[in-house]
Amino acid sequence: MQNAATLPMQSLATLPLFDFNIVNETRHRVFDWLFEKGKKTIAFANAHCMNVAAQDPAYRWALQRASAILPDGSGMQLAAKMNGAKFVENLNGTDLFPPLMKEAAARGLGVFFFGSQPGIAQKAAKTAEGLAPGLKVTGTRHGFFTPAEEDGIIERINASGASIVLVALGVPKQDLWIARNRHRLNAELVFGVGAQFDFWSGRVSRAPGLLRKLGLEWTWRFAIEPRRMFRRYVLGNPAFILRAARERLASQMALDSGRISRRALDIAMSGGALLALSPLFALIAAAIRLESSGPVFFTQQRVGKDGELFKVYKFRSMYKDAEARRAALLHLSERKGVCFKSKNDPRVTRMGRILRRFSLDELPQIINVLKGEMAIVGPRPALPQEVAAYPQKALARLAVKPGLTGPWQVSGRAEISFDRMVNMDLAYAKTRTLLTDVLMIMLTVRAVVSGRGAY
Repeated sequence: MQNAATLPMQSLATLPLFDFNIVNETRHRVFDWLFEKGKKTIAFANAHCMNVAAQDPAYRWALQRASAILPDGSGMQLAAKMNGAKFVENLNGTDLFPPLMKEAAARGLGVFFFGSQPGIAQKAAKTAEGLAPGLKVTGTRHGFFTPAEEDGIIERINASGASIVLVALGVPKQDLWIARNRHRLNAELVFGVGAQFDFWSGRVSRAPGLLRKLGLEWTWRFAIEPRRMFRRYVLGNPAFILRAARERLASQMALDSGRISRRALDIAMSGGALLALSPLFALIAAAIRLESSGPVFFTQQRVGKDGELFKVYKFRSMYKDAEARRAALLHLSERKGVCFKSKNDPRVTRMGRILRRFSLDELPQIINVLKGEMAIVGPRPALPQEVAAYPQKALARLAVKPGLTGPWQVSGRAEISFDRMVNMDLAYAKTRTLLTDVLMIMLTVRAVVSGRGAY
């Protein structure tokens, strides 16, 4: 969703819907981002917009060129809920208009009003000046023009020195006009604002506050303009709900397909590895018993997907009393955060150091993978006491199965800080595919040979 005229939307959280990345942030966060340096194009998405986009490839292209698409109306919130998500805030353009004008006035930024019927842009601009004393309106222009007049309109907007341009030509015309001409506009911010001028000029009255709060503003618009709004709401709303339901079904099918593919990969790799590595298992077991008394395998309770507890299997790399001595050694941890790691941990045996250097102590977790408690690729399985100390953000690591290998393991292991590990795991959870899992497995070979961060 970027081009030469806009900035990438790297600093705003988004929610994927209808093949668009819709902003999922608070109004305050959006405003902070808007006034960062750089050109930006803002579009709004409501149920009607998504219905039009489904039928109009050119409009889809125009929306995809926007720097940010903001969720507008209860329909988008409903679609998000149907897909198991939620928008932090309804960011409709009409409600954003007053604070936007006040911010523009405070910053000394000029605003150009372009669109709607003759005289409406001027009235909306007057309202804006009343809402935001000191606002610099650099110009107004109605939205009726021929192709031959387009160059003159753009020259007029640029000559006005406007930093913000509000374009109210309706959907999809306004977004198509912006996408075609954005590279010619000097303004830092360009908004496609739909019917805002009609509301703020007083030509069309807004719904009472109670209806807006209940998400029923569309019923008011239909009541006052039934003929014009019949197709949009009476026919459009059921079509939008059906489209949201289809998206939910498609995403669920993709999720199920990915889950089945990953599980098949886990079973094939762990089953094959268990058979192929059985002689190595026997040699490691003998070496452990020769050096120190105690069991060959070490089991420990870990936290799995969705907080489910399970016992993880490892080759024992420490002396028998290691767990009892852990609390007394916490001050030796060389890693920031809640996870204990120490290069010179006195509890580790000589054989244990060799096992850890080449990650051989982790091999019995193949059994956990076969049992379905772990995956080949996923976040490092955490201890219950670590999870109890997690900040809120880190709990999202538990949304996927822990793995034998993962972003942390292939990027430096104990050399990676806890906060960075969490960020890597969250990014993996959001973007993982079967292909990324296969690539992660291939990178694991390099990580094991290098031994970086393994202790």
